[in-house]
Amino acid sequence: MHWYKTLFILLGAVGLLVVGKQSARSQDKPSPGTVQVHVVITDEALQADKELPPLKREDVKVKQGKTFLKVTQVIPAEGANAALQLMILIDDTLNTSIGNNLEDLRKFISAQPPSTVIAVGYMSNTGVNVAQNFTADHDLAVKAVRLPRGSPSTMDSPYLSLISLVKGWPQQNVRREVLMVTDGIDRLRGERPDASQLGPDYGGAYHRPGFNRGYQSARYGAGYAGPSTNSMYDTMPTISVDVGSASEVSQRYNVLVYSLYGAGIGRVARSSWDLQLGLGGLSQIADETGGECFSLGTTQLVSFQPYLDNLQKFLSQQYFVVFEAVPQKKAGFQRINIQTELSNSELEAPDNVWVPLAAK
Repeated sequence: MHWYKTLFILLGAVGLLVVGKQSARSQDKPSPGTVQVHVVITDEALQADKELPPLKREDVKVKQGKTFLKVTQVIPAEGANAALQLMILIDDTLNTSIGNNLEDLRKFISAQPPSTVIAVGYMSNTGVNVAQNFTADHDLAVKAVRLPRGSPSTMDSPYLSLISLVKGWPQQNVRREVLMVTDGIDRLRGERPDASQLGPDYGGAYHRPGFNRGYQSARYGAGYAGPSTNSMYDTMPTISVDVGSASEVSQRYNVLVYSLYGAGIGRVARSSWDLQLGLGGLSQIADETGGECFSLGTTQLVSFQPYLDNLQKFLSQQYFVVFEAVPQKKAGFQRINIQTELSNSELEAPDNVWVPLAAK
């Protein structure tokens, strides 16, 4: 299902959302020459067995380069501000053996508080097939969890599926978060870099002085002239070119992305190189959006339970941070660093925020 279809499905679910009475955005006017920006952060304990005190406004520092920006509010995501939209995305190219883990996912859904609305969708054909719209009836969401199809479609990219979802997700003043269950492998584009990533000798290796043409003739037969310039590259393959776009779109619309690693199907799922690239893509998006990638390397997880327990803990330790940023001539991203000096506290937050133009 393409993103524009997903848009209308999600729009139909807006009436089900639980929205807090107190807006996470400050109603006070910002200082002259600034605009207010808000992000969702997670306060993670460095040592789980030690106390994690609640954050206060003076505990949070927002830094842009060497400049500290003014923090106006730090609001715990609890009580009237506990509303959460959680989208669970399952990759339909996952191996059906993951069925042993789905019961953990169902238990996680059932354990969510009433303030959390949940949707379930399946990633295929660069889109999302929504099996259950956002609902506060967690039993309905549980029933929507099924085995992945375990077969490829014509166009499989978890990153393009994520982009289509986020672009069609109506904005609300609540937390918006995604849990992706996938191996992260881009089966649509593959691992080959595009022209902008290729080295200066792209396609020329077989024509350089000293190249062992005799070896190639012996291996591939007489008259072999080497591959065409369209099939040979000198630069090492990299993660999917759509990872950066998926991360930027998620940060643009304040969506935190978490991922659970699951084993996929096909030849690429047996390639250690492709597996590492897929895991690298998931880790990059999680790091840049303020989420987390749960995995044991590229090994299928025996159980999702301990990782979902960690996710539940993270969801209970989140805050809205409102601060003042200086707009540029055009609306766009600004890189920030959100820190705290509290002991045993580490803040996970997006790497960038979208800063709009100042109101005229």
